[in-house]
Amino acid sequence: MSSSKDRVPPPVPEPLGPGVIDAHTHLDACGAREPAVLAQVLDRATAAGVTAMVTTADDLDSARWAAWAADGDPRVFAAVGLHPTRSNDLTDDARAALSELAARPRVVAVGESGLDDYWTSRREDCAPLDVQREAFAWHIDLAKRTGLPLVVHDRDAHDAILDVLRAEGAPPVTVFHCFSGGPELARVCADEGWYASLSGTATFRNANAAELRRAAQWMPADLVLVETDAPFLTPHPYRGRPNEPYVVPHTVRDLAELRDEPAERLAATSAENARRAFGLAEQPQPSRSVDR
Repeated sequence: MSSSKDRVPPPVPEPLGPGVIDAHTHLDACGAREPAVLAQVLDRATAAGVTAMVTTADDLDSARWAAWAADGDPRVFAAVGLHPTRSNDLTDDARAALSELAARPRVVAVGESGLDDYWTSRREDCAPLDVQREAFAWHIDLAKRTGLPLVVHDRDAHDAILDVLRAEGAPPVTVFHCFSGGPELARVCADEGWYASLSGTATFRNANAAELRRAAQWMPADLVLVETDAPFLTPHPYRGRPNEPYVVPHTVRDLAELRDEPAERLAATSAENARRAFGLAEQPQPSRSVDR
């Protein structure tokens, strides 16, 4: 049973140095689809020193909204694709729409796409793995055709994800969103030059997070990103409470302690990694040329 405390948002953290970038969030799922609410969410992030964020789609409607939001505020960038559990929706019309959206201003990545073997046995509407694999291969191809980074969703599917990436050929820039593996997968990512984006799960103190925390401790600094995956995965000690991009400095501070480095340095390094991975400095300023 949840308590009233579970509904209390985490406190707004003090900003970290030059700021931090939330490499993966879902602003629409944070309740920010309306302009007034979106402005409030972005202003809370700014107050916490979050200078930019990548809002990521999980279905076609979300992808259209993400492209619209990114073209309306300089703090927002977009990733477009279908979540693997929704791979049944990747029709010819959806492929055409996503290809068009990937060319829109300030769309900086394809995804999130990948494999999710957690929900296959828990949700009747979840696409089966063979359909997910076909959709994943299509997203990989889209990323390579457009020159955009690929944002990978990997849940209970490490080996299968690697098999697909090797069979299809990973795009030059590949990001493991909400990295959930242990040191072995971290070493594979490092060898391949793939980014590992760490979320609140890497701050959890339960036994299931032990291998992930060892991986986070080891990861090369130049391949580390940080994210909220908001409204999900709120970091320790606020696990279970509402999550938003403003919370990402809490994750940075926890990970910096784990990695035995100053939080300001991890914030700056991960932000520079995000700018490089997603080409943020090369993006045009918002023009509100994208229809909602």
